[in-house]
Order: sequence, then C-alpha cells, then structure tokens
Amino acid sequence: MSNTAAKIATPSGKSAATENFPVGSALIRAELRPHVHAFYRFARMGDDIADNSALTPQDKIARLDLMDAVLLDPSREDVKEAADLRRSLAQTNVAPTNSSELLIAFRMDATKQRYANWDELMTYCRYSAAPVGRQLLDLHGEPAAARGPSDALCAALQVINHLQDCGVDYLEMDRVYVPQDHLAARGVETRHLSSGHASSGLRHCLDDLLNKTDTLMVEARLLPGRLRDFRLRAESATIVRLADKMIAQLRHADPLAARVKPTKLFFATAMIEGVLWSLVAKKR
Repeated sequence: MSNTAAKIATPSGKSAATENFPVGSALIRAELRPHVHAFYRFARMGDDIADNSALTPQDKIARLDLMDAVLLDPSREDVKEAADLRRSLAQTNVAPTNSSELLIAFRMDATKQRYANWDELMTYCRYSAAPVGRQLLDLHGEPAAARGPSDALCAALQVINHLQDCGVDYLEMDRVYVPQDHLAARGVETRHLSSGHASSGLRHCLDDLLNKTDTLMVEARLLPGRLRDFRLRAESATIVRLADKMIAQLRHADPLAARVKPTKLFFATAMIEGVLWSLVAKKR
C-alpha cells in the first residue's frame, strides 16, 4: 500500500467472508472472480471510510473523492484499491460508472443521518446497492432486461441489512435508515432504537418495511430467468433464496436484541435451492 493509500484507508476488519451474501463465490466463473473481488475491495474501502466515526464528514468526502480521482485517472497509483479496480475495468471492458456511483452513496453516508420516507431510502439504495448487481451484469455481458430485477434484489438486500443493523447503526453512528415517517406512523421515536428490544410499535414498523421488501422480491425473483450465464444464474438464485430466508427470519426475531444473521447451514441450503432453481429457470 502506498503512503497515500495508507493515510486514507480506515479498515474495519470486515471482509467478503463476513458479508451476509456471497461475494464472488465458486459459482462465479473462475476468470471473473478476481474482477469481482477487485470491485469488492474498492467498495469495502469506501464503506469503511464512510462508517468511520473518528473522521469528520469533510475528511470522509475528501478521501472518497481521492478514490474516485485515482479510479478515473490512468496516471494515478496512489490508492491501490482504486488503481487495481481501474485496471480490472480496462481488462473486462466495463465502464467505471458503477464504481463511481457507489461512492455517491458513501458520500451520502458521510453527511446524511436520517431518511424521511421510503422513496428517499430507495434513492440511497440506487447508489449503495444497485451498482453492485449492475457490475456483475456488466462483467458477464448480461442483457438490459436483467437490470430491473437486479436493482430490485439489491435494494431488498440493502433494506434487509439496514433492518439487521438498525440498533447498531443508531448507537454507533447515529445513523438511521428506518424511514422517519414509518417510525412516526407506528408511534415510535428514533431513540427507541437504543432500547435493546423492539417495542410493539417498532415491531409493526419493521414488519411494514419487510412487507415493502417482499414487494421488491416479487421483481427480484425474475432475475435468474433473465440471465444467460448459468453460473451467474445459480449465484443470483442462491442470493434470492437467502434474501427470502432472511426476510422470514427478521419477521420472527428482534434485531435490537441480537443481530439476525445467516448460519452456514442457512447458506448451504440456499445454495442447493439456488442451483436447483437455476437448472429449471426459464428465460423471460
């Protein structure tokens, strides 16, 4: 790592292995996995910067801007993760749009602590989540018809993650992704996210959001049938099954009392179901 990169990096200790959903798993074609991982390392760096409570919003944005500058400038090597991704994009003939759009979300995280309503949250997901799925589609040369279901799946995954971490995000970063109008509609105040257990009102609020996430999943389930690459189809079907299972789990668990997270058996079952689904998925 260069001196400049060392100065802007704020590693959290999170990695692909700690994510809820597979990142460049064995289901992805071997020659594409290094490019998926290059994109993930770039995203991980940006996310860690945005979530670092020791940095000011201005410092976070300056670091994210530097990442973007190195990503887009072939002469720059001062942030390794950005330079590595730039070379990966050149090798695969994928535009840097998805990568730069992720940084828009991280800049939002640096300055925005609350979301007024579902539409605001979906705008955030358009930049924080959709570019991840779009990057995979672009790497595989998938058709434009897959983009809508991919965006829906990525938004659903993001909301699931927000609900899992709603208490931790508030306590550690004073950041609340649960829309303020949804809290108010159920008579819940933001401070209730620190209580250690979900009140009846908050439980209803979470269920309201899970219902909206289920609506996203209706479109997301179309994704495997829109994909030409069998391995990516299997990966996407696995992730859809994981998302469905996580939604069901969140309906019966209290994310304030303990983080709801998938087990190894949870992953294995979803993968088997996903591969079987991908074998019979019909193109639409």
